Amino acid sequence: MKLSVLIPAFNESQSITAILKKVKNVNLKKYGIEKEIIVIDDGSTDDTPQKAKKVKGVKVISYRDPNHGKANAIKTGIKNSSGDIIIIQDADLEYNPEEYYPLIRPIIEGRSSVVYGSRALNQKGLIKKHERAHWTAYLGGLLTTKLTNLLYGSRLTDMNTCYKVLKAGILKNEITLDATGFDFDQELTAKILKKGYKITEVPISYRPRRWDEGKKVNWKTGLLAVWTLLKYRIKK
Repeated sequence: MKLSVLIPAFNESQSITAILKKVKNVNLKKYGIEKEIIVIDDGSTDDTPQKAKKVKGVKVISYRDPNHGKANAIKTGIKNSSGDIIIIQDADLEYNPEEYYPLIRPIIEGRSSVVYGSRALNQKGLIKKHERAHWTAYLGGLLTTKLTNLLYGSRLTDMNTCYKVLKAGILKNEITLDATGFDFDQELTAKILKKGYKITEVPISYRPRRWDEGKKVNWKTGLLAVWTLLKYRIKK
């Protein structure tokens, strides 16, 4: 069994080395699981790709020109992955790679094909605003998760989580993604639910970064998310 860790990155020089070391240090061999790490550099204008290439055992794919978007980077990673399971990992330090095994365990044990890491389940099902989180991001997450449940009949607590874990075959053979940027989360979730898959949620920890630390989502991202959810509810 192999896990492919896909890390889309754009101008993440401050955190890329640290997150790659954290991912590398995750010991899955004791569970009989290999791990491949793929960084997809989205035309960074800083030294993100150079730093990533210095970390042994990491495959780095670089675009020559910026900026193709997060979804395009992930799609490139999917095409170049060889694992049985795929997990998306942001290049910042908001999420903890030490939580990989609880996330992939439902798939390994045959209990699920799709797992999302929920930042809400550690809070007894209630999404509370983290002291470091901006109100725009917090409210946007609440709105789009509730809208997803309303439109698609799901019962998710955290649709916008970075940690999305799927059997590789679903991403490679069953779902065609049209998204290019941050609409990836909404399109993927919509198409998974329309395919009839149940999304299992597993509680995770979370430390959001602030705008001055490089956070890239904004109110426009929220509007795009709402439009994407509505579009794929109607679209066949």
